[in-house]
Amino acid sequence: MPKVKPSSSLRLRAYINEFGEDVFSTDGKILFCKICSVKVASEKKFTITQHLSRDKHVKGLEMNKAKNTKYKTQAFFTDTLTNSFNKDLCFAMLSSNIPLAKLKQSNFRNFLEKYMNRQIPEESTIRKNYVSTCYDETLASIRAYVENKKIWVSIDETTDVEGRYVANVIVGTLENNCPGKTFLLDSAVLEKANFSTISKLFDNSMSILWPTGIKHDSVLLFLSDAAPYMVKAAKSISALYSKMIHVTCIAHGLHRIAEEIRNNFPEIDALISNVKKIFLKAPSRVLLFKSIAPEISMPPEPILTRWGTWLSAANYYCEHFHVIKAVVNELNKNDFTAIKKSQDLLAKQELEASLAFVKTNYGSLPTCITRLEKSGLSLIDSISIVDEAEVFINRNNSGQGKEIQKKLEAVLKKNNGFKAIKNIKNILEGKTVARDEDTIPEDFTFNDMTYMKFAPITSVDVERSFSIYKQILADNRRTLTFEHIKQYIVVQCNHHILSQVHIFSAFFMSSIKGFSTIIDNEL
Repeated sequence: MPKVKPSSSLRLRAYINEFGEDVFSTDGKILFCKICSVKVASEKKFTITQHLSRDKHVKGLEMNKAKNTKYKTQAFFTDTLTNSFNKDLCFAMLSSNIPLAKLKQSNFRNFLEKYMNRQIPEESTIRKNYVSTCYDETLASIRAYVENKKIWVSIDETTDVEGRYVANVIVGTLENNCPGKTFLLDSAVLEKANFSTISKLFDNSMSILWPTGIKHDSVLLFLSDAAPYMVKAAKSISALYSKMIHVTCIAHGLHRIAEEIRNNFPEIDALISNVKKIFLKAPSRVLLFKSIAPEISMPPEPILTRWGTWLSAANYYCEHFHVIKAVVNELNKNDFTAIKKSQDLLAKQELEASLAFVKTNYGSLPTCITRLEKSGLSLIDSISIVDEAEVFINRNNSGQGKEIQKKLEAVLKKNNGFKAIKNIKNILEGKTVARDEDTIPEDFTFNDMTYMKFAPITSVDVERSFSIYKQILADNRRTLTFEHIKQYIVVQCNHHILSQVHIFSAFFMSSIKGFSTIIDNEL
């Protein structure tokens, strides 16, 4: 049977399949070279291979490949720059507590687009694609820094405006040559605030920090308040973390001493409370105060849960007793019950004497609390502040003074971890070589003690994280899911660790832009 000659269109299509659609094209009748933009004779195959070997075609092919490389490179750079910009914008807004919804505001968008000379992504794009990335990168940076270091952990809980029990977990590194770094590791909603939920949260947080395996022996210190469920949780946790010492916050303990002082002086407490009511939302009375006493500040408004603020207020009233009395006596006692009560209290001579007693014997306590709140204190400095407070509290042996001394003794007696910390401090100072076997864990070695040089003895860092939490959960941001709140607060509280990463990122992206310019010029 004779051989059937293939049709012209089939033959041309076979050549295209063989040499590539990026080189040839056909309309079914002729073969067209895309590189040289000419018709190629296609009756015989050798004429096609001859065309492919010509210098013009070879040079054209090289130029075409260079153009394709340029376009691909530019597309890569464009995508990389866009993704990096979007991520950096997300990080900047989260770390500065700027709601992502601000990207919907036309003036803000126009400002960014005008001066950035680029299109600004939608809020939903940032929220869906970049918030979790910033959160994951933050955790990765924390893990990288903490990896092989000894650490301390602090947990506290609060009730937010939505009625949820929210607990924050702070971790910090223990370093023997400088103060360590502190990070907010986790924020979680608890069903209840009890020892069981705190124990689970502690272990879950360590799993976040060390996802490939918890390093139990690296946890040397646990800080919390003195709530019974926290103490019970610490005992439960120590079964797995055998080197861990539990210290209840010393600043909180000193605040409990301040509360005992307040309870022993009810008339001072009544005066502070009633004068606060007199000037609350009363602009005319505030104006009267400023006209009579322009040289002094308005009476403080202490918050009982804020450490030391009541004693600071008592100091103020002692210093400005006669000015306050003069202002209050100018007011009409029939206008407000608090005015009459304040006038009656200010008329008592023993009240002024009580204020002098409190300021003389306990007026330094708020200063001690404030000094303990400072970050980066050495263990020696922290304990010396506590020793200083003990000295002036134990100095007064009056009836009220002894009641306050009993409270101090009870607070410190319950804090076994603080006894262990004091023993470690004495060993580091060379004052003793004997370890307190009753308070220091058996597995806690003398080498571990070297990492306690800058160990904290307060839980102020976790208290600060709650202040940031409240700022994020503002009245106009109640629709945020807790998962997003957690991501926002972790990024915001730890922005310092990612700042160096983003500086490098900016340098890297500027290098890419420069490299892209070189390619453009060469091509």
